Amino acid sequence: MKRATINDVASAAGVSRQTVSRALNDKGEIDGATKQRVLDAARELGYRPSRFARGLVRPDTTTIGLVVPDLLNPFFTEVAAAALEAARSRGWHVVVHATADSAEEERGTLKVIGSQVDAVVGYFTLAETELDRHTRGMPVVLIGRDANAGRFSSIVIDGRQGVRAAVDHLVAAGHRHIGMLDHANRAGPSERHAWFCEAMAAHGLTTAVTGAQQSVDGGTEALTTLLDAHPGLTAVFTFNDIIAIGALRSARRRGLKVPDDLAVVGFDGLQLGTVVDPALTSVALDTKRIGALAVEQAARLLDGEQPLLGDELVVTAALTVRESA
Repeated sequence: MKRATINDVASAAGVSRQTVSRALNDKGEIDGATKQRVLDAARELGYRPSRFARGLVRPDTTTIGLVVPDLLNPFFTEVAAAALEAARSRGWHVVVHATADSAEEERGTLKVIGSQVDAVVGYFTLAETELDRHTRGMPVVLIGRDANAGRFSSIVIDGRQGVRAAVDHLVAAGHRHIGMLDHANRAGPSERHAWFCEAMAAHGLTTAVTGAQQSVDGGTEALTTLLDAHPGLTAVFTFNDIIAIGALRSARRRGLKVPDDLAVVGFDGLQLGTVVDPALTSVALDTKRIGALAVEQAARLLDGEQPLLGDELVVTAALTVRESA
């Protein structure tokens, strides 16, 4: 598909190029009805103002915006490194922004990069209608979330079977009292929490869950809270590996041996998990594939090629057994 031009928008809206420019730049010289007609035409055609005409970059340069919640979390650092490598192989530039897992920061980031990049890939919590307003006409690849709007693409993370394998592994080792440290900043229970509850129910087991902040300290504090409330727990599954590493520290402080007294299973499969003691058992994701896949999909959308579809966009997690469980 050929990218729409300002002339296409002007023709569709029945106005001049100058009127299109005024409408898109929110100038006050046109009436509201005309402005809305131009905006509707631009959205319908998928038009975005050229960065090149503004002298922001050379016309032969492609730049994508990579948005992640937290670069201090090694998982997102690994994904970002993979995306940078994939973009570099194409001669592309990448602008990286971290949003602190905040919807308000997401809005601010999109306002900043909206005129600086050709496509956006990353992690967002904003509703798709709001994402559409900020990225009008721009290819957008969402990571770790299903897209309902047809113009967005999604890299889907499927951890259901990996979490089921983790619970099966714990049950086979004799554990019946298994807790979870979930993501504390979500509006409700996470998808990983749902996978965990489903796996526990398959064994006729009930769950004990405590929210944890996304840090080693958060995992340390959350496991203390969980064990104080449920001292009979012998195993814990965590939302991610960073929380799990905090749980390992908390267990040591309580005088618990891992995995003899308490088994710990994380989620992400970070390289960092191989250097902690004991080495972390985790439901692992291929971070290199996530980053590379996001860039490949953005390239296809920018080039007007047939995008990847269905299972091609699914990254499946699998249990990696090490020493902690």
